[in-house]
Amino acid sequence: MEASTTIRKMMAGNKIVVPAYQRAYSWETPIEKSDRKTQTDVFLSDLEEYSRSNASSPYYFGHFLFEEKDQFLNVIDGQQRLTTIVIFLAALFAKLKTIRALLEEEEIFYEDMVKRRSEIRFWTVDYDNQLFKDYVLDQTKSDNNGLETESSRRIVRAFDYFRKQLSESSENYLSRMLEIIGGATCTTHPVQNESEAIQMFIFQNSRGKKPSNLEIMKAQFMHNVHLHGDGKDEAESLVIEIKDRFEKIYKSISSIEYRINEDDVLLYTLRVHFNSLWEINSLDKINKILAGEDSISFISSFTRSLSASFEHLSQFFGKNERDNFAIHSLISLGGIAIAFPFVIKAYRYGLPLDEIGKLCSSLESLVLRHRLIGTRADITSRINDVFEEFTENHKDISSIIKRIEWMKTTTDWWWAYWNNDKFNESLQGSINHSVGKYLLWKYEIYLEQQGKAGYSPTRFDKIISPELEHIAPQTENPESGYDKYDEEFVNEYVDCLGNYLLISKSHNCSVGNKPFTEKRSSYTHLEQQREIQEMTKSDPNLTRSLIQIRKEKIINVLMAEC
Repeated sequence: MEASTTIRKMMAGNKIVVPAYQRAYSWETPIEKSDRKTQTDVFLSDLEEYSRSNASSPYYFGHFLFEEKDQFLNVIDGQQRLTTIVIFLAALFAKLKTIRALLEEEEIFYEDMVKRRSEIRFWTVDYDNQLFKDYVLDQTKSDNNGLETESSRRIVRAFDYFRKQLSESSENYLSRMLEIIGGATCTTHPVQNESEAIQMFIFQNSRGKKPSNLEIMKAQFMHNVHLHGDGKDEAESLVIEIKDRFEKIYKSISSIEYRINEDDVLLYTLRVHFNSLWEINSLDKINKILAGEDSISFISSFTRSLSASFEHLSQFFGKNERDNFAIHSLISLGGIAIAFPFVIKAYRYGLPLDEIGKLCSSLESLVLRHRLIGTRADITSRINDVFEEFTENHKDISSIIKRIEWMKTTTDWWWAYWNNDKFNESLQGSINHSVGKYLLWKYEIYLEQQGKAGYSPTRFDKIISPELEHIAPQTENPESGYDKYDEEFVNEYVDCLGNYLLISKSHNCSVGNKPFTEKRSSYTHLEQQREIQEMTKSDPNLTRSLIQIRKEKIINVLMAEC
């Protein structure tokens, strides 16, 4: 393979594979009614802009790095671009065949780059490859059933997007785009030595736009093993182990990536591995260890820890959130970084799900207070000791729960930043809307449970597009049915829990700044909406005294529940 070549020459006759230990397909596709640019629409718009430009030089697709192995080219760098090229060509060729049955030169182009009869040129990661073959290459699958990973869903979205964009395209446009891609230039570097490929990856990606810390760490681990492994057999064995573990890690990432950042999981795992919440810089810590004498044993043990963390968090955000309401409640709160190392430990030590739920409920209370109160006081120094004591030999969570309960009641100045007085004070005025929605969801659960034994509480994700509504609107309506908008009312009553209501987005848009009588008649969906109707049954006006009564009731519930 030439160092400077074209996409067609690079792909023709070669068998290109994305190894399972590499990241799966991660490019995003535009969502309807969104102006946000994504990688796939930029990919297409760049090609179209080039086509319109009458440029004399070929389109350039960048650099690709391969490891030559067993008559295959393993993609080390460039897999996202290459996968998108194949998806786009498959969509383009499918459209072209509907226009003209005899394709001649275009068919040879396509077969050189993607698939010649039954011979496939390109394979994505193992766990997505059958879907890739069925949906993109063979096009024998047309439904979206059985898409188990986020990467498989991205593949389907990208193919569907390109098919839709090309659906009205002319034969000349399609032939021109095929010609542009086939003749596009690129640079390549195939190597036989995996260690060299990894060194190049590290070099290339330490400049310009960096990959994630997790990807850099993986490459550093494999490079370190190649350099310092005791003997060829041991090094190869550990490299295989790292690849196997990262295959599992990337599978997990594909299912939870919208719930948690992979580099955050790396940091939380570091805190668990070294049993300290004070670890703050993943790569700095890892680089120092890799420079030491015991790097190989660390690599082996830490990759095990990391793989376990991703596996456990897949359970946490998946089946366990669906089955355990306390876990769902903690996740719904959000901003729970301080809780994750505790949660990872609980899974690692094999605690029963109900115990993990109890731990989550306790941590949820602390996180909520910390977010609401907004103190600059450092919370890590107050709980790091109970985190360190929570070990394989001491799996009892009672000391953690006891510490948090004590922090909620103590008046000792160094600990009292999160106590009940501070919590009560933080609930009196304006509240961040994301936290406000969570608080009113808790209040909704309380209202629903009154007089209903064995009631199953409503999950937060069952409320469609929840928003925080100001019952008395922020902008005065002269004939409104609300209290007088004097300085006191505006400053103390408009932005407070008593005037907030949990409501769906569509409902919120429909009521807007309407008079209270119209709003009131629409409040029929949640218990707290019906409560407003009941409170104003005798006098359909929302006064400041009613807002105050409701605020005090909500705060009393939250003080008791949280």
